[in-house]
Amino acid sequence: MAETSKGVTAGKLAINVQKRLTRAQEKVLQKLGKADETRDVAFEEMVTKFNKQMAEGTKLQKDLKAYQTAVKTMHDASRRLQDCLADMYEPEWFGKEEIDSLAEDSDTVWLEYQQNLMDKSVLPMDTYLTQFGDIKARIAKRDRKMVDFDSARHHFSSLQKGKKKDEAKIAKPAALLEKAAPSWAQGLISAHQVAQTNLSYNQAEEELGRAQRIFEELNVELQDELPVLYTSRVGVYVNTFQNMAGHQEKFHKEMGKLTQNLNDIMTKLEEQKHLKTTDDDAIHEYSATDNDELELNVGDVVLVLAFDNPDEQDDGWLLGLQESLWFQNKDFSAKGVFPENFTQKI
Repeated sequence: MAETSKGVTAGKLAINVQKRLTRAQEKVLQKLGKADETRDVAFEEMVTKFNKQMAEGTKLQKDLKAYQTAVKTMHDASRRLQDCLADMYEPEWFGKEEIDSLAEDSDTVWLEYQQNLMDKSVLPMDTYLTQFGDIKARIAKRDRKMVDFDSARHHFSSLQKGKKKDEAKIAKPAALLEKAAPSWAQGLISAHQVAQTNLSYNQAEEELGRAQRIFEELNVELQDELPVLYTSRVGVYVNTFQNMAGHQEKFHKEMGKLTQNLNDIMTKLEEQKHLKTTDDDAIHEYSATDNDELELNVGDVVLVLAFDNPDEQDDGWLLGLQESLWFQNKDFSAKGVFPENFTQKI
């Protein structure tokens, strides 16, 4: 069994080597102009478009992955920055819990964006490109089979010419062998020559038919598939960039909200630093007589604020904010001036 297996393998190897030699010889003859070559201009155009489409898709795939890597790098940098802010943010500062929450929310938005890019853009492009390897191999196979077809066609054509010459020679009993042979053997010799010629001719004809059939089957399949594949690129590009644009828009919208929240917290922290460490308790009611004054009721606790410009402070007047409003809204817009002698420090 082992010897048979080796024999089969050796036989196949010899056949393959012979095919390569025949193809190489045929290509040399075609390049030298000694043998005509089957040409299909329309198919060659399809192959040119196929190669261009494959090159563009490969470049887009590479750039998408580079973009995905850049997004991940930005995410890592953003997360480190958010963690740094959360770590150094002191517990008594305004918005400590919100800062911690912002770091988590920001991380979630980044991760979702990365996953959407992978699922809706990168992976579909990978899937799209997987089909090119098989088709490229079949185009190469079609080219080899075309050379085989040309070689078989030329071989058959040469036999056709040789057959006509042999038939002419056989018709004339002028060969030395026929002259030397007895008259009864001359007919046998002629019949043998005809049989040998017909055998080679029939084998070449069968080989030509087989080579033509294999080539045409591949050729027809590719002629059907290549235009469809080329047209499909438009839909692939549209889906890829529409998905990217949609996810980018969503990402920037959500990050914009988080960034605005962070800005608001920083604004209120800036305002918080103006608060004094003492509170005043209203001991008399005071009705505001101007828009910049603070109305007081007995028992109100007032957070005393520092004037942005000390020169604006009048003697006997303080700037403050109702403590209850501050803890509810963390909003300084309701601040106002009030007479110091209507309150007492607590």
